[in-house]
Amino acid sequence: MTASNKALRAKRILLGGNERRGLLLNIAVYALLIPIAFIFIYPILYMLTTSLMPKEDLLDSYTKWIPSSVYLKNYTDATLTLDYWKSLFKNLQIAILPTIAQTLICSMAGYGFARYKFPLKTMWMGVLLLSFLLPPQLTIMPNYVLFGRLQLTGKIWAFIVPALLGVGFKAALCVLIFYNFHRQIPSSLIEAAEIDGATNLGAYFRIALPLSAPAVVVVVLFSFVWYWNETYLTQVYLGYASSRVGGLTTLMLELGKFQASYESIYSVLEASPNRLNDAIRMAGTMISIVPLLLVYLVLQRQFIESVDKAGITGE
Repeated sequence: MTASNKALRAKRILLGGNERRGLLLNIAVYALLIPIAFIFIYPILYMLTTSLMPKEDLLDSYTKWIPSSVYLKNYTDATLTLDYWKSLFKNLQIAILPTIAQTLICSMAGYGFARYKFPLKTMWMGVLLLSFLLPPQLTIMPNYVLFGRLQLTGKIWAFIVPALLGVGFKAALCVLIFYNFHRQIPSSLIEAAEIDGATNLGAYFRIALPLSAPAVVVVVLFSFVWYWNETYLTQVYLGYASSRVGGLTTLMLELGKFQASYESIYSVLEASPNRLNDAIRMAGTMISIVPLLLVYLVLQRQFIESVDKAGITGE
């Protein structure tokens, strides 16, 4: 091998060629991604290690990351304090049912804006954008009065009904996602279905909806996380009803009153061994986000591919 060939090969290795990235570019990319990944992973690692520590490790200044022993009683106490399984079941209800309704209705609304021409279409699109910019705090009181008159407060219908009407939590963004995606579908496919005898709804369900699967995945995951983590609207519409008395609640609401619930269950004195500590708090936080972590781990590849196909770059 001549010196020129060796130099060319070294250049390709360092700088890359064709569709292959070079070594220098890979080093630069990973040098940027590793610190960013650490910033996101650090809180979870801190919660996990702290939640496994006994009380002695919390008082030991030399113990930072690795506990002297795995202390699982923190999770037992946190599960009992949150009334975890009942709260989890009701949290899943509040997250899943409105998500399904919102995804279907917003998909139809986005398809209508992208496919059809109707009077004042531009104005209604502007109203849609303004509704996205409008903070929910401005409409919370009128909605609460209306839901009270309709006897929806304290019930899951306070979330399902708005989702069915296309005004669910951040529904405007969901409509815009579907609108952006349906615009990319060739009109010839819809027209061919209509020529074959399909109705407007038939063309939507047979052609448009299956082709918009990437947008559906994005909206489902976004909506699920939004409804799961929402505490302000949930607190207003559902109140502080405890799952122990059959009321609707969520893990996030139970986590918000974690200390009060813990003290009501355990006899807590100033020098009591049952006194609430950071390890138990971290254990409660950890088991509250486990469902979201599992959803992300299972659907990670589909979510990334769907975001790329749907052309979404951020909120």
